[in-house]
Amino acid sequence: MSHRTASGRGHAGIIAGVAIVCFGLAGCAGSNDITGAFAAPPAQARATAPRPVAQARPAAPASTSGHPDMTPAALARDEANFSRCIAALEPKARAAGVSAAGFRRYTAGLKPDMGIMDKLQTQPEFTRTAGDYVTMLVSETRIRKGREAMAQNAAVFAQVERTYGVDRYVVAAIWGIETNYGSARGSYPVIEATGTLACVGRRKAYFRDEFVAALRIVDRGDIPETHLRGSWAGAFGLTQFMPTAFQRDAVDFDGDGHRNVVDSVADAMGSTANKLKRGGWQAGRSWGYEVVLPRRFDYLLADKNVRKPMREWAALGVQRPEGRAMPDANETAYLLLPAGAKGPAFLMTDNFKAILSYNPADAYALAIGHLADRLRGGGPFVQPWPDDQRALSRNERSELQKRLASRGYDVGAHDGAIGAQTRAAVRDYQVAAGLPPDGMASGEVLESLRGGT
Repeated sequence: MSHRTASGRGHAGIIAGVAIVCFGLAGCAGSNDITGAFAAPPAQARATAPRPVAQARPAAPASTSGHPDMTPAALARDEANFSRCIAALEPKARAAGVSAAGFRRYTAGLKPDMGIMDKLQTQPEFTRTAGDYVTMLVSETRIRKGREAMAQNAAVFAQVERTYGVDRYVVAAIWGIETNYGSARGSYPVIEATGTLACVGRRKAYFRDEFVAALRIVDRGDIPETHLRGSWAGAFGLTQFMPTAFQRDAVDFDGDGHRNVVDSVADAMGSTANKLKRGGWQAGRSWGYEVVLPRRFDYLLADKNVRKPMREWAALGVQRPEGRAMPDANETAYLLLPAGAKGPAFLMTDNFKAILSYNPADAYALAIGHLADRLRGGGPFVQPWPDDQRALSRNERSELQKRLASRGYDVGAHDGAIGAQTRAAVRDYQVAAGLPPDGMASGEVLESLRGGT
């Protein structure tokens, strides 16, 4: 029997394990980790040291992905061709506004950091449950440090909020989660890192634009080259911008003639607010609300494509905890169950989508929203996270997809990435198996599939 999932359903917004992807996103602060929350603060000497004279970099290990551009032979070929590849990018850089003298200066003797290929090849899999992830990031220490940082920069945050209409606490929360308020920014030279990725390995096409944008940043004097340091993938600054995102969204908020998101708190916070506004932030509205669901709730409604006015959610028995009033009856929202039917529930507004424009992971955006509320004086979530829940490994997620496919469900690729098709297939299976159809690729669903029920 064949089961085809409805293509119009969209994804349920449910996550079993959190796998944050940082490529090309603000959201990769540490040199080895997904955000500054996981990275140790770099030594000050390393963070400000000038780019050293070109020297040999460690070779990358043998490929484990099977990608043709990541084999030892392909990497060796790219490494040998590196100088020619960089030189060939000069016309692209000149067309983007980089001066001829600047291009020569910043690329003279540039060598690839082949150790970056190891990180490109073997990015760690952060398989935490949403509850673990949010709890870890929204810690009492981070809340305390955030309140101190906001007090020290009160005038900046007030002006940023007035200028962009973006909640100052959300801007501060991004600062806190991206780099732990500036203490964990990453220490890779951005020009070297993006140049390496532009000419070596499997992401060359994407990183050529990032490399050129990085050259433009230093050539026009926004940020000194010695200060332009960040993650191995090129994200930099207090709130972690990729170079092309910087070119799009960075602003000179302190009025000194430079858009310096590395050294200027005002520029970094203003640029972050500008990015959120461009992402759709609506002034005067929350990112979302914790809610309590009634018994026998229809979990098929927990879908990002199912948007309803607050009054309709209330009519379905959805309430805020502890007797809190529901928000504006006409405001629309969708229901998010980050830990499935056993965990807390949230109604998410368009402002949650604006946070997702910064990093498109539900758990990340939820942590930002929750930290913002805690910074303003709010309390913890009322409903507990499940204490018996674990995140599936990539191999287990792939196994789940294969087992669903063997039963006729359309899951797409069996790659361990839980996307819209897999979530829809999980829901259809849960309905057939008599499980709550929350769309969550959980251990419970995997065990049910293994048991043949």
